[in-house]
Amino acid sequence: MIDQKLLAILACPLCNGSLQYEHTASEELICRPCGLAFPVEENIPVMLETEARTLTADERLAEKK
Repeated sequence: MIDQKLLAILACPLCNGSLQYEHTASEELICRPCGLAFPVEENIPVMLETEARTLTADERLAEKK
């Protein structure tokens, strides 16, 4: 689980947008505008574009609901 104070100051390294914490099968920080999911490993966000996962079409559609 990400500390809420840390989450409040983190921003997407590409667009400087806000991130959403999601804890599903794995922990990720989601940047909706960029369509990327940054992994969280051992409570440490990995904020590298090369480590980010691209959101699926379904995940992108789910954000608009």
